[in-house]
Amino acid sequence: MVDDLPLFRRILQRGVVIPAIPLALDAQRRFDERRQRALLRYYSAAGAGGIAVAVHTTQFEIRQPRHGLLEPVLALAADEMGRLDRRRAEPLVRIVGVCGRTEQAVREAELAGRLGYHAGLLSLAALREASDEELLEHCCAVGRIIPLVGFYFQVAVGGRPLSQAFWRRLAELEALAAVKIAPFDRYQTLDVVRAIAESGRDDVALYTGNDDHIVLDLLTPLRFRVNGRLVERRMVGGLLGQWAVWTRRAVELLQQCHQLVLHGRGDWPAMMATATELTDANAAIFDVAHQFAGCVCGIHEVLRRQGLLAGTWCLNPAECLSPGQAGQIDRVCRDYPHLSDDDFVAQHLDEWLAP
Repeated sequence: MVDDLPLFRRILQRGVVIPAIPLALDAQRRFDERRQRALLRYYSAAGAGGIAVAVHTTQFEIRQPRHGLLEPVLALAADEMGRLDRRRAEPLVRIVGVCGRTEQAVREAELAGRLGYHAGLLSLAALREASDEELLEHCCAVGRIIPLVGFYFQVAVGGRPLSQAFWRRLAELEALAAVKIAPFDRYQTLDVVRAIAESGRDDVALYTGNDDHIVLDLLTPLRFRVNGRLVERRMVGGLLGQWAVWTRRAVELLQQCHQLVLHGRGDWPAMMATATELTDANAAIFDVAHQFAGCVCGIHEVLRRQGLLAGTWCLNPAECLSPGQAGQIDRVCRDYPHLSDDDFVAQHLDEWLAP
């Protein structure tokens, strides 16, 4: 029963906005703790229900020994979320990215557990040649340490294909609390949801990570015939890089989607138009024209324009905005001002940047 679940799982079940937080750096590419805290404060004030740290948007390079930033970033985020929780009606759900082969993933999960994170978003990208059996052994090892958020990571940016049979068996793990479905592929998306439906689990929260299909993922009933019975599953929230920007509008959008789904209240044609506009905006920010090469810097650029970040710097100096990407961001900001929360950020920026 949902009422018997830990609070963080009940929050996930309800469906919330979970931004995938970027890494704040200064012009020397050093960790900018002040602006990292400002981002966390922004997401909480915007109404996010959780925050994901040490994920793709936070830059996988934080794990490299020459940077040594994994623990400092996780510790700072945990500390700030603890402070924010004291002023919130319910705590932020703390999601941590867990990467690497089993030994590394276990170490990262243990670190996250010590720092008070609720669940690990488990990337399987490092196990590209592993069989389903080997993948499941890996998931079990991590799941013995921290609850799991399964993750279908887009192949174009480093993920690997995962079979429906794998997802069906993953659903048998009690440690599985949620799944982030982010293959940017409708067939693979259906594989995951069908597997969860066939498992009989109704306590695994489904979150869209398909930044190109956000609104329609949140509105579409996914129905499957299971043992002669029609079973429906829905995506209840989003764990998204796109929601690392314009987060106040993302929270409002999710609320509108919930109203349409749960109560039939809202403007369906307007929501369909918003779906297209948000996908167009995401194409500019995520740099689809250059196979996502500038996706992290695109997020940085939006936050830089708002004053939350000082620049678009990444740990990898070669990572930057693609040619023409800034102009595309100009275009979507001009064409879809209602997607932006610039006024909200301007109103509170000084307090978020305060010591």
